[in-house]
Formats: sequence, C-alpha cells, structure tokens
Amino acid sequence: MNLKKDFPIFDHHPELIYLDSGATTHKPNIVINEMNDFLSKGYGTVHRGIYELSVESTNKYDACRKSIQKFINAPSEKNILFTRGTTESINLAAFGYVKHLINEGDEILITEIEHHANFVPWQQIAKEKKATVVYAPVSDVGELDEQVFAKLISSRTKCIAITHISNVLGTILPIPKIINIAKEKKIPILIDGAQAIAHEDVDIKSLDPDFYCFSGHKMYGPTGIGVCYASDRVIDHMQPITFGGDMIETVKKEGATFTHPPLKFEAGTPPIVEAIGLGKAVEYIESVGIQTLKKLDQELTIKTITEFKKYPWIKLIGEAKNRSSSISFEIEGIHPHDIGSILDNENIALRVGHHCAQPTMERFKVPATARVSFGAYNTDNDIDKLMRGLQNAREIFG
Repeated sequence: MNLKKDFPIFDHHPELIYLDSGATTHKPNIVINEMNDFLSKGYGTVHRGIYELSVESTNKYDACRKSIQKFINAPSEKNILFTRGTTESINLAAFGYVKHLINEGDEILITEIEHHANFVPWQQIAKEKKATVVYAPVSDVGELDEQVFAKLISSRTKCIAITHISNVLGTILPIPKIINIAKEKKIPILIDGAQAIAHEDVDIKSLDPDFYCFSGHKMYGPTGIGVCYASDRVIDHMQPITFGGDMIETVKKEGATFTHPPLKFEAGTPPIVEAIGLGKAVEYIESVGIQTLKKLDQELTIKTITEFKKYPWIKLIGEAKNRSSSISFEIEGIHPHDIGSILDNENIALRVGHHCAQPTMERFKVPATARVSFGAYNTDNDIDKLMRGLQNAREIFG
C-alpha cells in the first residue's frame, strides 16, 4: 500500500524522508482540499447566524464533532470538547475539574516520563494548593512497574494522569489496568493520548477514562484543534476556564450563566476550519484503517530497532516490549543536534533535543536524544536511507 501519494508534501519535496510524525504529521489531500474548499466556497461563522452560509457551516462543524465521537466510540457528542490541542485539553481537565478536588496535603500521581504538558499543570496546581505531585518510576528499559505504581496510590491521591504512549521511549503503558485501578479506588484518571490517537484503536467505552486528551495535528489533521474527552462522571462538575462567546447563556450586569456542554467549555469563535479539517483527518484514518496503520507502525518499528542493534555505536533509549514507533537513540561521540544537521543535509527529517520531556532525559541520564517516529507515508526504504545517513554521520565524526 503506497500511502505517500495521498500527501502532497512529497510532491513538492520528493526526496524528503520524514521521520518526525511524533511531533506533527503531514496532511493528506483530503484534509487540505476540504479546508481550502470550505474557506473559498462555503465559509461562515457557526451557531450565530440564520443565513445560509452560517447554517451550512454550523452543520459541517457539528458533524465533525459527531465523527470524532464515533471515531473514539465516546457515549455522546457532549463529551467531545474542542480545544487548541492536547496541552489545552489537559489544562482544561486540570484547572476546570481536578483543581477543585485538591486540598492541602493531597497528591496527584503521574509518571516520570510524561510530556511537559502532563507535568507542569499538575505542578502548578500542587504549588497553589500545597499538594504534592508523585512521580511513578519506570525501569531502565522504560516500562512502568505496575506493582510500584499501585503502591503509590493512597487516600491522599486525588487524580491520576498518565500518558498512553511515551513520546520519547515509545512505551505503551498498561492503560486499561491503570484505569481499572483508578475506578476501583474512585480516583479520577486522565490519559494523554497525543501519541496514541493515530496508532492505537482508542475505544472510550471500553477504556472508560474520565478524561482522554489528544491533538488534531498528530493524526493528519491541522494544528490549532484538539479534543478533551470528558466522561459523564466529571463533565457536569467541570468549570470553564475561559469565558465569553458561545459558552454564555445569559449575561446581565449582575452576572452571567453558562450554557450546557460541550459549548460551555468552548469560549469565543471556535476553530471552525480546523475542526472541519480534523473531521476529514478522521475520515482518512478510517478509510485506511487504524489496524492497517498500527501494522505499518509495528513493522517499521521492528525493522528500525533490528537495524540499530547491528551497530554497537547506536544506543537505544528505552526498550519496552510493548511499544510504539517513537524510537530515541544516541550515537557514541556525536551530539544529537549534529546527527540532526547531518541527516537534514540528506533530506532526512527527525527530531533532536529533549522532546518536551526533560524529566525523561534526567531519568535516563542523557541531555538529549535523536528520535525517529513514523506516519502513514513511511516505508522500508526510508529506514534504509536513515541507516546510510547514520553511517555517514559516524564516518564524519570518526
């Protein structure tokens, strides 16, 4: 299956080997064309007008929310809250719900390998409330010790927030088990699904978390749009964290009242074009099949790791058995930034740095890593060119 033809970036850059889908994915024609058509042929504001363009735009916008609800098998459209991305989704859950549960001495349990977006909000709440963030450790191969994790839960634990897939290590965490533990102990649980949404079959009814957060731009959609799934257990108790526009029901000099979810949490003019683009991204993933994408991801991951292990001068960072395609590594004697620069000269794009996960770097005692991550458009040939590029880098640095 040649999916590269679906992505026009490769028509303009035919030599490009793009290995940074963990940061952001390229967009297929179906997404680009839909957004262009909407802007040029049918654009209007939503939920505010009775003229034809507004009504048609509103129908398209609302249909996108419905398609996302079906894509993740959520109970209702009201549980699908549009945000600007995973970071804002986590902040909405953190400051709109969890913050109001926290008192002095309470604890918020996360892991030591979270993205900064799932670190900093909890630290800020803990600082304000005089609470504590507890960091569950991972092993040297990047796997969560489930028994240690369970022992860290106490009567003081008021929230668990955990990534579905590590953006650095590629580790797929045991999310169903952790959600079950949280539910048994009646602790709200948030899942950062940014790295999972385009690689795993996310079934909300089966998983049943309180919050599941993800971004459009990591699943072949545009930037500026994300989703905070909020369960029925929490959504009616959440407070908005931004105010004005569509989330208002009435405004008087004496005060304001707010409308019902999901609009209650979506202040201002919404990201109309971006939501429509995300709806088409969902359509693209469904047309290819999430299992097909997962199979591609796994095959490329296995091939890459197999190739890496042929060379003792390549050190993998994280070797979990259950993993996805974020593969971090070092090359002996070469700074990751130099690796990135050399590969860029050969039209190979990968990520270098701390990947917005400095505590993970600290855990594995590295200042930075190089990272490859795959999308629908990658092939075995991309890995072959990557390996030649890494060998060239090794030769340059002797």
